[in-house]
Amino acid sequence: MDTAGTQPSFLYLEILFLFLAFVLVCVLYFLLRVILTKLSASGQKSTAIFLSRLNLPSVLIAVTLCLKVPALQNVLFPSQQITPFLDAALVFFAIFFLIRFIDAMFRSWFVRRGQPLPLPDVLHSLIMAVIYLIVFFIIMRGIFGFNITPFLATSALLTMILGLAFQGVLSNILSGMSLHLTKSFGMGDWIAVGENEGIVINTNWRETRVFDRYSNIIVIPNNIVASEKITNFSYPNKKTALIIPVKVSYEAPPSEVFEALREAASDVPEVLSEPEPEPHLLGYEDFGIDYAIKFWITDFRRKHPIMAAVGRNIWYKFKRRNIEIPIPLSDKLSDMMKTVDKTERAVSDDKEKGRTTRDLIKSDFLKYQEGEKKGTFLVSEDELMDFASLIRRHRFAKGETVFKQGNSGTSCYVVAKGVIKGEIVYKEEEKDYKSDFRVTPGGIFGEMSLFTGMPRTATCVVEKEAELLEIEAEDFARLLGRNPDLSEVIADLASKRNKENQELLAKIKELSASDIEESTNKNSILARLKNLVKRLA
Repeated sequence: MDTAGTQPSFLYLEILFLFLAFVLVCVLYFLLRVILTKLSASGQKSTAIFLSRLNLPSVLIAVTLCLKVPALQNVLFPSQQITPFLDAALVFFAIFFLIRFIDAMFRSWFVRRGQPLPLPDVLHSLIMAVIYLIVFFIIMRGIFGFNITPFLATSALLTMILGLAFQGVLSNILSGMSLHLTKSFGMGDWIAVGENEGIVINTNWRETRVFDRYSNIIVIPNNIVASEKITNFSYPNKKTALIIPVKVSYEAPPSEVFEALREAASDVPEVLSEPEPEPHLLGYEDFGIDYAIKFWITDFRRKHPIMAAVGRNIWYKFKRRNIEIPIPLSDKLSDMMKTVDKTERAVSDDKEKGRTTRDLIKSDFLKYQEGEKKGTFLVSEDELMDFASLIRRHRFAKGETVFKQGNSGTSCYVVAKGVIKGEIVYKEEEKDYKSDFRVTPGGIFGEMSLFTGMPRTATCVVEKEAELLEIEAEDFARLLGRNPDLSEVIADLASKRNKENQELLAKIKELSASDIEESTNKNSILARLKNLVKRLA
């Protein structure tokens, strides 16, 4: 009577000890996992991956071996009913360790070479699960003599029932395997699935997770992904073309529109130079001509900021070239707008002349830069006011290139607003060096090309949105024609300045020896300035 009552109590106690052993396995597993995570963060990724695959089977084997120590086994499991199960578990865990060891070697080999695992995660997990299940059945039959044939027969019906119940799940699994095997996309690829677009952050047996432009995670079941149209913007390479359409007035010559569109795209650093941007004329419509600029980028994640930068540049380029974007108007309203526009333009011209005059007076243009006369004008203020009506004001966006080193140029610029960054690239002892400078409001740049005719000696880029006063050779010749003595003064100042910088000029590969000689010779500069006046006459 007492023995019968004691036997179940022993069994319950042994089950409790098994539960405590399971808790110990969990604690040891997560403790080792934390250590391996720190090891991976320290840069030893391949070692951490290898050990992480052996973490669970090692802990299971260690705990099982401890439970099988005779002294401990007699205390914890006196009924000896658990012993066969411990033996079976030890065999299973040993085979589990061997399989994981081979798998860990396989994975770490690819990690060390920086290559992705050739098997998709979904397919890899499925293969491992099938292998574990086969081992389990073999152990059940070999150690316990369990006849698995009735089980397999019964499982056919169960499989059919489960297949119907989990039809959606199985569809996702098979779709996921198909997507991985066909390599439609991979981790880190930017894709569009139907209306959803984003970067792939994870794909598993059931779903694909996409991080979209709005910082949201979109979870898409694999069967939907497989049935939708997939656009992979990262395959076969990272280059992706973008297109911005624009309508332009019939009055603008197509060649000027093409040049403006090409420059607008090229001035954005993230737009590739190879292949270079392509402007296209799409068709002639009722209210204007349809154009488009096609350009390539590598970071599709920044599609909208890059398109915004190119679109902004198009506005500035068109504005400076007087290229109009037409607005559909009726004939009567159009005539009325033209009349109003003429009146407003006359008022605007007077205001613009006053602004330009004030900006010129504040600037360094036509002022002595050193000596007793430093800060005084080379011409009278009345002359500056007359000259101001000839000057055109241009607005430049941040990042636009005004001109590049080595370009030919016949004009100079006065900074009325904003900041211009200049960069000079020169060669010394077969090595390229860079020197930069900044021009702030009131400063002048590009004047040496106007005075001497030599190529641009620097690349000038807009660092802060700017308004520049462009002084062209033809307008400058008019000023020289009204002030005959001005040519000699400018020739003297320009030659002295270039002589001081002659050593640096000689290192700029875009300048020839004759360019440097003429730019430092007062007579050569004077002859050029006089020729400008003669050509105008």
